[in-house]
Amino acid sequence: MFRNLSLRALLIAGVTALLVQAQPRSSFPDPVVTAPESGTQGIQKAVLSGGCFWGVQGVFERVKGVKDAVAGYAGGDKSTAQYEMVSTGTTGHAESVEITYDPAQVTYGQLLKIYFSVVTDPTELNRQGPDTGTQYRSAIFYMNDEQRRVAEAYIDQLNAAKVFSKKIVTQVVPYKGFYPAEDYHQHFLDKHPTHPYIAINDMPKVAALKKSYPQMCKR
Repeated sequence: MFRNLSLRALLIAGVTALLVQAQPRSSFPDPVVTAPESGTQGIQKAVLSGGCFWGVQGVFERVKGVKDAVAGYAGGDKSTAQYEMVSTGTTGHAESVEITYDPAQVTYGQLLKIYFSVVTDPTELNRQGPDTGTQYRSAIFYMNDEQRRVAEAYIDQLNAAKVFSKKIVTQVVPYKGFYPAEDYHQHFLDKHPTHPYIAINDMPKVAALKKSYPQMCKR
């Protein structure tokens, strides 16, 4: 992520992120198609990738109803689910976050709303901000037909409404497995909030979550 980036590149990406996050999200549309989620279903899981998993995890672990958010890898084989290998962009993995949530408190559709409006730029292909490569792609790994249906319908809805200036390129693909990342990656944002990469690229996302969806924040 940050190892091969100059401070200038980080700053440029950070300014871009700030401009994107400065756009009002309070009117961001809710999904028209929703999953039949209720308190009787029990705890659910979702796996999303949207660039460096530090920021994705940092945002979702602040959302009410999210019981756990784990940084890791999805899309490739278990044998290649290691940071140094994933960073080559040849493993099929994307840096991802496994979200464990209570649908009685936050629905899958609401998670996707936060994902598209705060977490990722869904119009960037195989990159996010200063990070480039397929390992930083925007992707939704659906775990059942309901998740697939909601995700595909929401993307169609956002494209039709021209919420973004360009077409959404986020992948909607079947879940094949999730592999937690190394311990030093877990909760990196909370442990290192002043790290240049975090301060420039990810803290604006946390601020946008709190500003746009205060009722959905734990803190």
